[in-house]
Amino acid sequence: MKDAFGTPQSLLVLGGTSEIGLATARRLVARRTRTVWLAGRPSPALEKAASGLRDMGADVRTVAFDALDSEAHEESLGKIFAEGDIDMVLLAFGILGDQARDEDDPLAAVRVAQTNYTGAVSAGLICARALQSQGHGSLVVLSSVAGERARRSNFIYGSSKAGLDTFSQGLGDALYGTGVHVMVVRPGFVRSKMTAGLEEAPMATTPEAVAEAIETGLRRRSETVWVPGALRVVMAALRHVPRQVFRRLPI
Repeated sequence: MKDAFGTPQSLLVLGGTSEIGLATARRLVARRTRTVWLAGRPSPALEKAASGLRDMGADVRTVAFDALDSEAHEESLGKIFAEGDIDMVLLAFGILGDQARDEDDPLAAVRVAQTNYTGAVSAGLICARALQSQGHGSLVVLSSVAGERARRSNFIYGSSKAGLDTFSQGLGDALYGTGVHVMVVRPGFVRSKMTAGLEEAPMATTPEAVAEAIETGLRRRSETVWVPGALRVVMAALRHVPRQVFRRLPI
């Protein structure tokens, strides 16, 4: 259960090597989170991430999880919840893809969609059901401002995040009143390994800033969190720009 300050005692990170996921885990462990599950593909990076959190005093366990292997999600995630209640699930996996390459390689584009959307639908529903069965918990979903409106520069990635965002909002509505809280997080450009080498967008942020926003959102029981907050106003305006004008913008 969460403590008096709203900090989850147990955390499951889907996407155990995600920079945002780990920044959030470190922030919560520094508060009062004591049990952390890191779910991801077995790798030295996953073990290194677990070791770092153990050094902070957390009880950390790893579990094999592949977003693309939906048929295995029920078993792998079920084992985690069978060990005890999970106060917070952070759905943090996803890939950016390469827009230019993916347009010429439909199978690569499908991989982006399956990872970011199909895999998230599978894992999200399984975790939501488990949280509902235990009667409490938060499901935090990392979406993106890229899903707010299709852009020429990243419409494959953006479309997958649009689907994820809509799914998560609907799931939150379906779980309203059950004791399960769903929070959608919409960061802008995040300085990370995933975006290394890309031209930085205005209002760029960091994994640590996103982690801070997640913690604040949990405390406030927010349903949607923008990082940085000013993006809410920017995207509200961009949504209403006529298409003929929008496609000429350098974004």
